Amino acid sequence: MLEAAAEGGQGGGPPVVDFDPPPPRMRRFREADPRPSPPHATRPGLQPLRNSPMKLLTAIPVHNEEKYLEEVLRQVLQHADDVLVVDDGSTDRTPELLGRFPSVSVVRHPTNLGYGAGLKTAFARALEGGYDGLVTLDCDGQHEPALIPTIAAGLAEADIVSGSRYLQVFDPSQRPPEERRRINVEVTRWLNECLGFNLTDAFCGFKAYNRRALESFEITDLGYAMPLQVWVQAARRGLKVVEAPVPLIYLDESRAFGGSLDDSTYRLNHYRQVFTDALKVAGLAVAGGCRG
Repeated sequence: MLEAAAEGGQGGGPPVVDFDPPPPRMRRFREADPRPSPPHATRPGLQPLRNSPMKLLTAIPVHNEEKYLEEVLRQVLQHADDVLVVDDGSTDRTPELLGRFPSVSVVRHPTNLGYGAGLKTAFARALEGGYDGLVTLDCDGQHEPALIPTIAAGLAEADIVSGSRYLQVFDPSQRPPEERRRINVEVTRWLNECLGFNLTDAFCGFKAYNRRALESFEITDLGYAMPLQVWVQAARRGLKVVEAPVPLIYLDESRAFGGSLDDSTYRLNHYRQVFTDALKVAGLAVAGGCRG
């Protein structure tokens, strides 16, 4: 995920929701739709994005990304025509550098609202612009723009194509920070056991959504927990989800979430609360543990 500025600096932690589902069984290229159907895999050599019959927008949420912005945008523009950057209140040279890319559309939040806010704006712009689908990726060097056409091509068979850094090992020397890996495993477990998915990566920001999916979302969490609302609403609406393998890349392990979320225990409890609230809003009850 994009390591933006503080999501919030609230004192104390949210209440812990006590549910302990058994760990899911992980399989490669597994369909994440609760309904039985054959597994799907993202395949090399799929139709390039520019030749796609779908009208697609590629969006990048950014906050203080002067270090990576220019290189990421240069690469993205090689693989996508319609590109949007949502600048979430950057205070570094990001706005200045964006001026060097006149073909890139920019929406600027006057203040930093959060990672989820950037994606929510991208969702809205895709719908307002009459696009058939949206590809999202982060601007911190974790995602390879050359894979945009492959991720987008998956929309031919699914409502959501979600990148996974754990389906395939591209570089054995790359390892995620341990506390982030632990939280990702735990949250992925909730999604699988509570929602009936078969995911391997809950938090990869490299995704593609078709219009049907975008029209299904009602996002209220503007921070890093926003993907949990997306997963719950996708399950509630019966959206078809597939995962696609993407490389695991960490260029700067010192990047922080900001505020209280830098504490991993607080962050996990916060995710748990947002997830539980989303289940309640969706009418997906959890009693005595998660049931798929």
